[in-house]
Formats: sequence, structure tokens, C-alpha cells
Amino acid sequence: MKILLLPLIAALSMTLRGAEPPVPGVTRDIPYTGEQNERLMLDVYAPEAAKNLPVIFWIHGGGWQKGDKSEMDRKPQAFTDAGFIFVATNYRFLPGVEMRTIVSDVAKAIRWVHEHIAGHGGDARRIIVMGHSAGAQLAALVCTDERYLKAEGLPLSAIRACVPVDGDTYDVTLQVETAAARRHSLGQLEPKFGHREKFGGSDEKLRDLSAVHHVARGKGIPPFLLVHVGDHPDKAAQAKRLQDALTEVGLPVKTFAAPATDHVRINANLGQPDDPATKAVLQFLAEVMSEKQ
Repeated sequence: MKILLLPLIAALSMTLRGAEPPVPGVTRDIPYTGEQNERLMLDVYAPEAAKNLPVIFWIHGGGWQKGDKSEMDRKPQAFTDAGFIFVATNYRFLPGVEMRTIVSDVAKAIRWVHEHIAGHGGDARRIIVMGHSAGAQLAALVCTDERYLKAEGLPLSAIRACVPVDGDTYDVTLQVETAAARRHSLGQLEPKFGHREKFGGSDEKLRDLSAVHHVARGKGIPPFLLVHVGDHPDKAAQAKRLQDALTEVGLPVKTFAAPATDHVRINANLGQPDDPATKAVLQFLAEVMSEKQ
């Protein structure tokens, strides 16, 4: 564990002293389906002379309607300094495509990484799927519902670990019901394109797009670290809901309630000096990487 943490600690110390570590090499706008569509491209950040390094596969947030792989703050620098390849992916948006298509886009990007990351110095046997907000939902779903990766010729066991960050839709039905009750108590109007509409409208689709309803033993679901804003009741409830589902069937899961932060800052601060969530993620990954497969 200490070996993995030392490079990041050294890099962050340089930042505190006013010195920036070298920017990792980046290959931008790689089409992961062969189609020249900016929403179907990814970026790969790699340390110099990288070889057989574990891979962070990052899915950006934005309510499934906005965001971009270029909006990574210090994450690429921090994770490459810590000895990882960092991949940031785009995907198509609602309402242009439906939610299942977005999840399929993510699975296709993971397939590309599995097939090609060795050429960038990465180890396809050690892919960690991470994401923030909408990206957290996509990460959790693609790592529990085996159909998406199976369609790309991969098992769930191709993923070494999953780290969703501050998601509120691991159980979409719970989120929709909680939000509706809050609006009713406050006398607020229903949104024209809220979570129910985003996830397809029907109760069946809400359930089918919820990670909690795909958790089962024997599927190859990877270990999870659920990171969330510590004092946000909805995010805490969603994290506990998924944690309980995983624990109930004996699958490894940890949670980290990040202190003194909010939904935007928990994402922006990943990779910053002394950030508690960054330390928790790196400790979890060190433990996962030390386990025999």
C-alpha cells in the first residue's frame, strides 16, 4: 500500500512547494467505436515509459446531458503520478439517445481499453472503473449488470474494481420517490425532464437501470468503494442502498463519507493535496492491487 501511495505524496509535496510535476503524455480523441464522433472518443494519459500499469477508466458526470472528457481537473496528473494510466471517456447524451445506449457506449469504451491499452503501457487485467455523479451511476451499472460488457465480449471479471463518486441513482426508483416526496412537501412543480423521464418513464426501466437490482454472487462483480459527500442525506442513502445489496450477497464493498465538501468539490478535489477522498481511493486501490486474482 505504501509503495503505491508514495509517488502521489511526492508529487503533491512538489505542488505545495510551488513546483508542478511533469504533465503526463496524453493521446487525445481516440475513437473507441471507429466512428469519428466526438462523443464516442476517449483520451489516454500515460507516464513516460509506462509499462504494465493499472488503468483508471473515468466517466464524467453532467446529468447524462452535458460534460466532457477534457474536464478532469488534476485527476490525470494525480493518478499517473501514482503509477496508473488514466483514461477519460466521452459518451452520447440524453435525449439524443436513451439511457441504455449511453451505458452501451461506456461498455464499448471499456472494450477498447481492454484491447488496446497495452499499447499505451497499461495492463488490461487491472482496469478500475470510476465516475462522478451521472458517471457514478454508469460505473456502478456497467460493473453489476453483465449484459453491457457481455455484448462487447467481456465478462464482469475483466474489471478489477469500481469506484463510483457521489452518485444518487444506484437505485433509481428510490431517488425518484424521494425527490417526488420532497417536491410535494415543498409545493414544488414536477420537472419536465426529471429522473423518471431520463431513465425511460416506466417502473420496469427504472428498476432495470438501477445497479442494486443486478447485484448477485457468482457474476464476477468487482470490489466497490462508494465515495460520497458525507453530510448529504440522499447521496448517503444511495451509497448505503448499494452497499447493503453488495454486502447481502457477500461481495466486497467499502464506503467513504467525504467530510466538509459538496457535490462539485468532491469531484474537483480528487488529486488535490491532502484531499481525504483521494487518500481513501488510493488506499482502496492499493489494497485491491495487492490481492491475488
